[in-house]
Amino acid sequence: MVIPVYDKNPVRRTPVVTYGLIAVCTAVFLLGPLSGFTPVYGTGHRLACEQALYFDRWGVIPSELVHGRMPPAGLGLPAGCAAPASYGKTPFLSVFTSMFLHGSWLHLIGNMLFLYVFGDNVENRMGRVRFTLFYLAAGFLATYGFAFAHADDTQSLVGASGAISGALGAYLYLYPRARVTSLFPFLFFLPLRFPAWMVLGFWFVLQWFAAQSAAGGPGVAYLAHVVGFAFGFTCAWACYRPRSKLGVVAGTTQGDVQS
Repeated sequence: MVIPVYDKNPVRRTPVVTYGLIAVCTAVFLLGPLSGFTPVYGTGHRLACEQALYFDRWGVIPSELVHGRMPPAGLGLPAGCAAPASYGKTPFLSVFTSMFLHGSWLHLIGNMLFLYVFGDNVENRMGRVRFTLFYLAAGFLATYGFAFAHADDTQSLVGASGAISGALGAYLYLYPRARVTSLFPFLFFLPLRFPAWMVLGFWFVLQWFAAQSAAGGPGVAYLAHVVGFAFGFTCAWACYRPRSKLGVVAGTTQGDVQS
């Protein structure tokens, strides 16, 4: 596991979209049943039921997304929970809402840390509007990739990691030599600084192998990380690779900003 905490790669303007995404994800979590700050969801068994219903309604259920039908009422709920009342849900839109949900404080903090470290530079390079569209596209593609690989799954899928993985892939292509300070748990959380190609390359290899194992199945969407990362890298390569024009290589330096 790799925990990036800082990159030596300054930006030239405030990454409004990146900060906005972090703020929205945090606010949604605080208002949801898992934060502990919303007593309306109750405690104990009632809270467990409300959590499951919350994720079923606003998260992605792969079988629902792929086959277009809801799982049987009450499937996957903790024992003793009442079956949910009928509610309108558009599976395609649940891909969008699921990107702002997180399953725990650790899940939220981990995702937001990666977005904070790497998202600002990608946003500065792409521009705010294009970065927003890119982020959402990465999230949708990563979610659909995971859903099609687990088409009969009835477990809810939540989290922004697929979209954030897209930003990581783009960062790897755009700034491979940027220095990233990271913590490595297997080295007793010793902070070490390595080039981005090494940190993100190592992270991607871990996700790839995890996606091939049983751990890559329902519950941990490693495949979504792989798909999002591959999309981000490919998209950055297609849009920002140097092009030759009149004998001069057109391009920008690592610190350049495009709007």
